[in-house]
Amino acid sequence: MPSDPLKKNPGPEQPVKVLPRHLAGPGTADPHTAWPFPFDEDWTLHQLENGTAFAVSPCLRLWTHLHPEPGTSHQGTWTIAANRIPFGPRAWQITFDAMTPVELLHDVHAELLDLYLEDLHSDWDHLFGDTTPAYEAYGPLFAQGWGHSVETEGTQTFYCGDGLAGVRHQYASRGSDVPEWMVWGGYSSEPLWQARFSTGTPTALVAAFTASLISTGPLHRNAKDIPSQFRRHLYLATPAPKPAPGTPPAAPPPGPERTR
Repeated sequence: MPSDPLKKNPGPEQPVKVLPRHLAGPGTADPHTAWPFPFDEDWTLHQLENGTAFAVSPCLRLWTHLHPEPGTSHQGTWTIAANRIPFGPRAWQITFDAMTPVELLHDVHAELLDLYLEDLHSDWDHLFGDTTPAYEAYGPLFAQGWGHSVETEGTQTFYCGDGLAGVRHQYASRGSDVPEWMVWGGYSSEPLWQARFSTGTPTALVAAFTASLISTGPLHRNAKDIPSQFRRHLYLATPAPKPAPGTPPAAPPPGPERTR
């Protein structure tokens, strides 16, 4: 059993950098952190006093929602949905437990905005006719040494080397009630968090999520916010000291590369 990397930590407020990402905890569930939308231009943001928040695209076909549930195991739900016509039935939907690291949510929403803008300024229809192959979402997992198993009913599952994260792909259709993709962190029998991508979800969004999931860029947390049951599985480092006044800031580590 590895030793607890936080055993000698000075205190619960100590800032640390954490890897792997899937065990880092959610971070700050702030819509402005998760949603990189141009709210000062044409996207709409609604926030309620209880923490509930909505963001809506100008075309009224895309919306994303935070529904906090303090005191529950997963703390609530983030939801992304798309309608082919404003206020019509949902064409596809993604749900994330609120325990999902917020940086992963940000990268999915950034890709969503990219798809929206590409469709807006071209004849493409990435939001409802994405042609990104499934391999774009799971291929990078192989490069990180993830295991792979295939079941005869049309399901393939990818497992992280530490056994504490997985990606399940339903490549043979089993109906709209079964998510085409499911991703989790923690033990598969009792996940710390789960993400579910319905049939019809653009594969580019799944690929953005898996790329962020396996990124080697550490996440910034306070020691007290890291899930205690997984502390022995983490790699930690204290953040570098602040540079002296007048020193140019170091460039941030590159984010996950997204290609189509």
